[in-house]
Amino acid sequence: MTDPFTAVPGAVVDDSGPVHFGSPHREQRELVAGRAVAVLGDRGVLTLAGPDRLTWLDSITSQAVSALQPEESTELLILDPQGHVEHAASIVDDGATTWLIVDRDRSAALLTWLTRMRFRLRVELQDAGSSHRVIGGTAAAIAALAPVATWTDPWPRVAPGGWGYAPADPHPGGERDWAEAIVDLEQYAALANAAARGEQSVAGRWAADALRVAAWRPRASAEADGRTLPHEVDWLRTAVHLEKGCYRGQETVAKVHNLGHPPRRLIALQLDGSDAVLPEPGAVVLADGEPVGAITSVARHFEEGPIALALVKRTLVEGAVLTVQTGDGEVAASAETIVPPDAGRTAAVPRLPRLSRRR
Repeated sequence: MTDPFTAVPGAVVDDSGPVHFGSPHREQRELVAGRAVAVLGDRGVLTLAGPDRLTWLDSITSQAVSALQPEESTELLILDPQGHVEHAASIVDDGATTWLIVDRDRSAALLTWLTRMRFRLRVELQDAGSSHRVIGGTAAAIAALAPVATWTDPWPRVAPGGWGYAPADPHPGGERDWAEAIVDLEQYAALANAAARGEQSVAGRWAADALRVAAWRPRASAEADGRTLPHEVDWLRTAVHLEKGCYRGQETVAKVHNLGHPPRRLIALQLDGSDAVLPEPGAVVLADGEPVGAITSVARHFEEGPIALALVKRTLVEGAVLTVQTGDGEVAASAETIVPPDAGRTAAVPRLPRLSRRR
């Protein structure tokens, strides 16, 4: 099916939907102001029905969701036996159906795994990605769409049972106002028609992703490389309940948090804005010419310029001179700590508040 947003003037669309509509920086400003909504073609939708759906999810994922109330939003992780992130899902329940917003390119694999884990429980799973789409924006902008379900991003609030490693005060995502609406195809087409007539301001996923990177917000499709631990990207904050019952990977989560340190940690990078070259995800981060990690997400922010998230060695010295490899040479970068080197068993040690460069 041809995406109806291709008819919107300025639309640049790929296999995952609209990338941008001619001006990613303007689209970011419109999103922040609540005047635009973002078309998130890289999101997929799964649904769960049946009386056992929430207690079952609670038993196999990192988050406590057995008592999730209608319209309450949270997020969860699916971990492998060693505690590495395999999948992430935004979750909201409407009282009869549980809606999961997931990475579209991983939705089939997640559905297959969930189906295998269902056994004889009263749970019905369905891939709703062919009948529903996801639209993002401020809570007020999303409410105007009358969606079938709305997920409100809890980031960066530390959820009950969670733990925040980022030392920044205030957190750069503290004022993040973000929600994602699940709409049916009729609503999706109506929104595209309104945008084509100039009656609705819209943004592509580049704009939404730039706001995410600026808020230090991890995503499975970017920050989970097959060996990522939740601790490394500060995901204990919103996606892990440290006091809930047993689930796959829980032993590693508890050991690293209480007794050890994650081997890597997420940092934020401000890239040299004088260079037109923007590194690709996977680009190597260097300290004094030696590889210390890699870029996971990169964007051009409408206020901060070129920014990125990177996973680096835990032992990287704070304040080290960093550069990032590109096809045209190295780009200078300055770092800000997201997950500190002492994250883990010393995380409970009180530290003085630290001012963010964004204050």
